[in-house]
Amino acid sequence: MNWWRGAAIYQVYPRSFADGNGDGIGDLAGLRQKLPYLAELGVDAIWLSPWYPSPLADGGYDVADYRDIEPVFGTLVEAEKLIGEAHAVGLRVIIDIVPNHCSDRHPWFQEALRGTGRDRFWFHEGDEPPNDWQSRFGGPAWSQAPDGSWYLHLYSPEQPDLNWTNPEVRAEFESILRFWLDRGVDGFRIDVADGLVKDFSRPDAELPYSDQDGVHDIYRSWRKVLDEYPDERVFVGEMWLPDPERFARYLRADELHSAFNFDFLCCPWEPDELRRVIDGTLAAHAPVGAPPTWVLSNHDVTRHVSRMGREDSSFDFGRRQHLTPTDLELGTKRARAAIMLTTALPGCVYVYQGEELGLEEVDDLPDELREDPVWVRSGHTDRGRDGCRVPIPWGDDGPSWLPRPEHWRSLSVAAQTGVPDSMLAHYRTVLALRRSERALGDGPMAWLDLGPGVVAFSRGDDFACVLNLSAEPVALPAHDAVLLTSGPLVDGAVPPDTAAWIRTAR
Repeated sequence: MNWWRGAAIYQVYPRSFADGNGDGIGDLAGLRQKLPYLAELGVDAIWLSPWYPSPLADGGYDVADYRDIEPVFGTLVEAEKLIGEAHAVGLRVIIDIVPNHCSDRHPWFQEALRGTGRDRFWFHEGDEPPNDWQSRFGGPAWSQAPDGSWYLHLYSPEQPDLNWTNPEVRAEFESILRFWLDRGVDGFRIDVADGLVKDFSRPDAELPYSDQDGVHDIYRSWRKVLDEYPDERVFVGEMWLPDPERFARYLRADELHSAFNFDFLCCPWEPDELRRVIDGTLAAHAPVGAPPTWVLSNHDVTRHVSRMGREDSSFDFGRRQHLTPTDLELGTKRARAAIMLTTALPGCVYVYQGEELGLEEVDDLPDELREDPVWVRSGHTDRGRDGCRVPIPWGDDGPSWLPRPEHWRSLSVAAQTGVPDSMLAHYRTVLALRRSERALGDGPMAWLDLGPGVVAFSRGDDFACVLNLSAEPVALPAHDAVLLTSGPLVDGAVPPDTAAWIRTAR
């Protein structure tokens, strides 16, 4: 089986993962030191959010140079060593690539401001912008250059959109892919994968720049580049698309290998909704034979320990529910069950750094420390994404670029190591069992009917996952053994908000 079809992949947000030199900012030295920790956790690969030189107008997603490393993180030589050291401990390395836009500090855009190579971007001459498109970060998607012309940016003004109708842009990114593939990376996570091609014939459409048919030709070209390399290099796309059929088009055999499943991430902790989203996910992927992905948190969304402790446990970018009353004990209980659900489902699973420690969203950061452009662009009405990017605690931590809550000392890696019922121990056990169970990872599943409040399914001939979301304990079906539970059983029954993995009776 292809390794990526059933892999467990750990997301590293480099700035907030591990600080190797004590300056309060995560770096490659810190990540290299923690590779054994990640290998012991039981993941198969790591995905790194952007590590390129960047002014950090958008957390590194404003790239100034696609062929180098941000000096705060380290050097290109260190990156090459990291890739080799990760491979040595059995970890593959996936890196972010940001093709929709670059930084306004990128040499190309600086040249464009001087009048050279403007057709690499979207410039408009005139007294007014050409349409009323809005930035995804709030406010207009057009800003004026010093000479009075307008340029397009679907995110912050410091992130000008690239013009993918220009052959020079296409050639440049194919060269960038080869640059990193030659250095041993195992794949790319494609930021805003659906946004590269714009439709200027619909100036008033809500999303005229999303999911245009022409984008597929780009990824077919990229796939040809990737397939020149051995050892199964992969693409994973970031597309927020409501249409499952159009979503699946990106996953055809000559395009991307996989894509993030945001319907599942946004789904409330409710049995009917979970079953609906799981069924919809499997149905969308089946026609193209691609493996689903399952993810609970990432660097853009509210951490799921917090979401699951709220009355409304769903996620919506337009309604982040900052400062909403949260029952962290309940959220933690549900999070323990949720990782058992996601890792038992068919396909690939992603783990966001710190979720294995049970970290919650940090809602009460001082406003003056917030760096997410969403905070400014929304007129200080949306507190943004900084709360899920607070550096994770290791136990011997110094200062950090965003302050950690004091109680995170008890959630640090050091505090949880060797504690049998800790979240960290739970994740290690879950991931180890997932790797050892032949039925898990990619493959078929079948629903089990254990009542309206229970999400239960079988994998293979003798494995089942039972998640109780009803108000009362639920009896397990006939089984030979209980392999793992997210919390104690009650007289052999599964309590509410608890999951169990069982060896079913043959």
